[in-house]
Amino acid sequence: MSQVQAVETNNQSVSEAVIEAVAAAEGVRPTELAPLYDVVDPDALETVFAGKSSLGKVVFNYNSYEVTVDADGHVAIKDYSG
Repeated sequence: MSQVQAVETNNQSVSEAVIEAVAAAEGVRPTELAPLYDVVDPDALETVFAGKSSLGKVVFNYNSYEVTVDADGHVAIKDYSG
């Protein structure tokens, strides 16, 4: 694994933060990525972290990245390609 990138969700949805982080790491527009719903249910992801008062994290693979979403709003991606 290499290249870890972390972002805050701030005023955007968790799903948007994931897509934008992976797109930035790939150097492409978000619309050029495979749909997020192919690997995780975006509505469920939003529900889990809606109040940011939950505990834990969700980890899944998306576009050759391991994506970790923490309850505090951090989205981290780890590149598996190189």
